[in-house]
Amino acid sequence: MPTPPAFPAALPAPRTPDPMAAPALRWGVLGTGWIAERFVGSVRRHTRQRFTAVASRDADRAKDFAGRHGIPGSYGSYEELVAAPDVDVVYVATEHTAHLACARLALEAGKHTLVEKPLALDAAQAAELARLAAARGLFCAEALWTFFLPRFDVVRQILDSGVLGEIHTVLADHGEHFAPGHRILRADLAGGPLLDLGTYPVSLATWVLGEPTEILATGQPHPAAGVNGQLSAVLRDGDGNQAVVHTTVLSDTPTTATIAGSHATLTLPGPFYQPGDVLLTPSGGGTTLTYTEERTAHDGLHFEAAEVARCVAEGLRESPLRPLEASVGTLRTLDGIRRACGIEFPA
Repeated sequence: MPTPPAFPAALPAPRTPDPMAAPALRWGVLGTGWIAERFVGSVRRHTRQRFTAVASRDADRAKDFAGRHGIPGSYGSYEELVAAPDVDVVYVATEHTAHLACARLALEAGKHTLVEKPLALDAAQAAELARLAAARGLFCAEALWTFFLPRFDVVRQILDSGVLGEIHTVLADHGEHFAPGHRILRADLAGGPLLDLGTYPVSLATWVLGEPTEILATGQPHPAAGVNGQLSAVLRDGDGNQAVVHTTVLSDTPTTATIAGSHATLTLPGPFYQPGDVLLTPSGGGTTLTYTEERTAHDGLHFEAAEVARCVAEGLRESPLRPLEASVGTLRTLDGIRRACGIEFPA
């Protein structure tokens, strides 16, 4: 391996464009749940994007959501929204089990599409959406907002610089406690931590080390809900480098991440997938460099919307920050973990 560059005097600044400068598109939202609320709120506060319609399978829910967010159109079916002439981009914010059907509906209607993570239940479904978007010449992306944050552009520049040396280890965790009755505990909605929470550490691992050649994983069932409660996995690449990932809905965990190389270690204090700091420490100790970012939690969701708008305006069919093949690859790894743990999702 080439000799890494000298340890830097400071961390790079993020190159993320001003979200307010992104061209304004007209958005329709499928779904009115927790993530839709936060996405619409963040995008309206920080960009010039326009929300023109929202749909729910319950017309009253759609009307209520539209009224609270100043959205002019509301529909009691997803089919009506994707057919609306005043919608350029559809944001799919439904439950995981409906992602494939809703994204397919939007793409077949000729709409650019942003699908909440995970892109689909498994890699085969995700690949189907990628093929459909390509065939229709439409933009499609997974709304894995982490990769569009300024924090992660700092990480991207550090990785590209080679200052870490040979990366041997990725450690990433995401655990949250959920009370009985929460959607994540429903087996019929592909519940458990793997898709909702595990997508974050696994996507980090596959981004840094690539898709694993070997997966070792073990899980523990939830004591009451009939879903997986927690799991841990070791992901090994072809050179033997390893990622250790963990996710749980049984308790709150630090939700931190570490990327450790032969010459330096990059640390992301928790929650690592949200806006926050980046730390870089030379191997063997020394001065730690810190990039500091305000921890605004889900108010950072607008960065992904601005990226979609820029890509669509430039005629791109996917985002270079999170290409569809990366989303499919993460799901291939999630599929492998699921098989190793004996987790089954609805057909």
